[in-house]
Amino acid sequence: MDVLLLSRIQFAVTAGFHFLYPPISIGLGMVLILIKYMHLKTKDDKWDVLAKFWTKIFALTFAVGVVTGIVMEFEFGTNWSQYSRVVGDIFGSPLAMEALFAFFLESVFLGVLLFGWNRVSPKMHFISSICVTLGATLSAFFIIVANSFMQTPSGYKLITEMKDGVEVLVRAEITDFWAMVFSPSTIERYIHVIGCAWITGAFFALGIAAYYIIKNKNTDFAKMTFKVALPFAAFAVFFQLFTGHLSAIGVSKNQPIKLAAFEGHYNTGPGDMYLFGYVDEENQDVVGIGVPGLLSFLVDFNPNSTIKGLNDFPKEEHPPIQLTFQSYHLMVIFGMGMIGLIIIAYFFKFKKKLFEQKWLMISFVICIFVPHLSNLAGWISAEVGRQPWAVQGILLTKDAISKVVTAEQVWFSLIMFTLVYIVLLALFVFLLVKKIKSGPEAELKPATVE
Repeated sequence: MDVLLLSRIQFAVTAGFHFLYPPISIGLGMVLILIKYMHLKTKDDKWDVLAKFWTKIFALTFAVGVVTGIVMEFEFGTNWSQYSRVVGDIFGSPLAMEALFAFFLESVFLGVLLFGWNRVSPKMHFISSICVTLGATLSAFFIIVANSFMQTPSGYKLITEMKDGVEVLVRAEITDFWAMVFSPSTIERYIHVIGCAWITGAFFALGIAAYYIIKNKNTDFAKMTFKVALPFAAFAVFFQLFTGHLSAIGVSKNQPIKLAAFEGHYNTGPGDMYLFGYVDEENQDVVGIGVPGLLSFLVDFNPNSTIKGLNDFPKEEHPPIQLTFQSYHLMVIFGMGMIGLIIIAYFFKFKKKLFEQKWLMISFVICIFVPHLSNLAGWISAEVGRQPWAVQGILLTKDAISKVVTAEQVWFSLIMFTLVYIVLLALFVFLLVKKIKSGPEAELKPATVE
């Protein structure tokens, strides 16, 4: 494999491992806020004990997320130095703001949250949980700002120079800071990512609580977790339908070739939407089950509206169609599956038989992993669907690679980082399982002593 493909695989591996943790932090932070609010409202110390349990899991997730995120920033200077040279002045701004504002807000108040029991008032402790979650949420905003510039660049100018009679791109500079921050896709992509994180955190909490129900252990705390996490999960999954719709509209306006790749739509005209299928690229057709005109309806509320097809774009600008199509549909399938599970859970909740359904509790345990699969599939479809561009319309991916890095060097770092990330993931799972086995009841003795 050449340096370009190896570097893309390496970045995908490091980003994929890292992205396992921030969505849990953001979503679990919201669950923690709800638990702390219930403690303030009811004055029941069981809610405080439950908050201690989830705070420690939040801290573990935060710590591993920070460690796994560091490597990616170095990759911009090693594997992707040409990318850094051209757009580093722009890309570096939101990353710097993420460190200065979001990371420090989150880390400072996490200290208060971890060590502030009986040292600050319950209200201050509650405010600290809000600040920690706000920091995590702001962190995602600045990352999405940087990524959205790659998708829909705005607020910039290109600096070029003549070299051997040829105009060469030197770098991109910011001309309008706020236009760069709020590029055409920033807000719609940000709220979609936050919705994903809320779902991830909510299902993470529900899955662990369901495990306790199955084992008939810590059942009071498990049911308390369900009391706050289930309605939050219900809100999140339906909120995600709304944000997904907004995102699709945005893609249709700003990246029509990506939208066409999502559905294997080759010829301009009304767009169909497939439940699942396979793209026959040779015959420019999709073999699968689809709903005629549904893509057009979702974009324009008109099943006969025109969707621009892949054939209207140069062949060399087509993204990998099959991978984009399949990853996009996996994201949708997983998302709809979680909506279905929430509806079923509420059906049994209204019948007051929710916790009697062992198969349903097992489903929630399994669904700890489903949001992660959906998130990764969504990111694959978004990033692969942008190819062949590193920055849409400005810099091709093949021109963003470092010129001096060899395939052997990338192979070495790819293997090394993959092994390190596997070890970190194994350590995270080990510590998480250990904490889950101890359960919220392990916090009762220290709480009594204090």
